[in-house]
Amino acid sequence: MSLTRAERRALEQVRRRPPRPRPSLASSIIGVVGELLITLGVVVLLFVGWQLWWTDITADRAQAQTIQSLERQFGHAPADEGTVTPAAVPFGKAFAIVRIPRLGSAYARPVLEGTDHDILSQGIGHYEGTAMPGQVGNFAVAGHRTTYGKPFSDIDKLRPGDVVIVETRTSYVVYTVQRHVIVTPEHVEVVAPVPQQPGVKPTQAMMTMTACHPRYSAAQRYVVFASLLRTIPRAQGIPASLLTVPTKGA
Repeated sequence: MSLTRAERRALEQVRRRPPRPRPSLASSIIGVVGELLITLGVVVLLFVGWQLWWTDITADRAQAQTIQSLERQFGHAPADEGTVTPAAVPFGKAFAIVRIPRLGSAYARPVLEGTDHDILSQGIGHYEGTAMPGQVGNFAVAGHRTTYGKPFSDIDKLRPGDVVIVETRTSYVVYTVQRHVIVTPEHVEVVAPVPQQPGVKPTQAMMTMTACHPRYSAAQRYVVFASLLRTIPRAQGIPASLLTVPTKGA
């Protein structure tokens, strides 16, 4: 079959076109590195999603189950125990429930002994060696602001006069918020028996709540101090007035 003049001209141009140069080693490496970085970026995004979303879902479910278990245990406590202060608790064991009306009528988080990573993924952690709920001294606890249920996500919303209720097997220990400070992590004196006054002998019952600050960072600690208002035997029940959710402006 004979070619037309136009076809012969096009074929001749193709023959004269210089061959496409092979990619250099450097450009090949850059291409591979680019693909790896894209893959790494996807992996990082998935990890962040897991940290910020999935850990909350699983932790919320587990902490709700812990609260249900504690409530069953508390319901079986003898009514004549009065307001006995909880004794020393084994490391990792859940022993109380924190309720903070300012953070919502349904807010309830378990308190476990210890403050390591595993414990803080299960709820609020109690600093070992600090006072127990209602005791003279400093009942000091820590909680996440992000991930793992983030029990202290909104700790910065607490205001002086807000109520914090610590429910134990025999009592409702009621504290009222006094003030807050923001410190760097080495300022451990915030959990001293008398907060921020190491070496001073305590004469009253206090509660200290600590969480990382700002959100998504561990550069500082947001610390809220509260003092004991009253201790109510479980048999009497918790007054409805203490569970009232404060208005946003209050």
